[in-house]
Amino acid sequence: MLIDLHAHSTESDGTDTPAELVATAVAAGLDAVAITDHDTTAGWEAAERAVRELGRPGTFRLVPGAELSCASPDGRGGRVTVHLLAYLFNPSSPALVREQSRLRAERRERLHQMAHKMASDGFPIDPEAIMAGLPPDSPGGRPHLARALVAAGTVASVDEAFAQYLSSSGSYYLPRTDTPVHRAIDMISEAGGATVLAHPFAHKRGPVVNAEVVAELADHGLAGVEIDHPDHDESARAKLRELSAELDLIPTGSSDYHGTNKTIRIGQETTAPDSLERIIARCTGSKVIS
Repeated sequence: MLIDLHAHSTESDGTDTPAELVATAVAAGLDAVAITDHDTTAGWEAAERAVRELGRPGTFRLVPGAELSCASPDGRGGRVTVHLLAYLFNPSSPALVREQSRLRAERRERLHQMAHKMASDGFPIDPEAIMAGLPPDSPGGRPHLARALVAAGTVASVDEAFAQYLSSSGSYYLPRTDTPVHRAIDMISEAGGATVLAHPFAHKRGPVVNAEVVAELADHGLAGVEIDHPDHDESARAKLRELSAELDLIPTGSSDYHGTNKTIRIGQETTAPDSLERIIARCTGSKVIS
């Protein structure tokens, strides 16, 4: 079985609509895919409808989820941003609804401010057009600004836009206020879901947590850890496999698919079937769609 538990749609920073994401997964031969847009569940309904319309009961499964941006101790006296993949939670949980609404609003305002800053410096982009092009419940993010720079001919690719202008060390980057990671784990647990730490040792993305932090999060209720990810080298994967076994964390693998925003293909990294079953067994907030 081919299972990809980390993929994004146009409801956050992917380029496939939720229905197209399902179609892409099916065309790639996947047996299951998780829709994990940033800080929103707005794509769940359309993705579920696309699965229902496949007309092949039991042959494909959709795992509803989201990716949460969190602030965490790094284990060395500082703090870093980490991402949690949250699966099969109740999207109507009041605390979660409030926090995701706050995050989406802040991310949209941040995108607007970054776009205005670049336009004021002479970049040929229209901040209002960028915002108008977002789905109503989309958080918005730097990839939307990156695509505008590509469309304007300023850069050749989204990756180049990040490398030159939009990375955390770039002059146009603005910070955001992420959810404390312990609170995020608690909220998802209270909503009947399970959390997996996404790409925790992806050093190419910037500073990361150490093994002690992963162990502390496991004690706090973290269910799993994403091991096989395009941004993990073999050394990172080996260390995470050891940690997963030592801490009894569920090991997963995922592509982190974003459509044409990245060169990664869906299903490039996959999760073992028993890992998905372990995640499902922990969750009561929502169900897998098939």
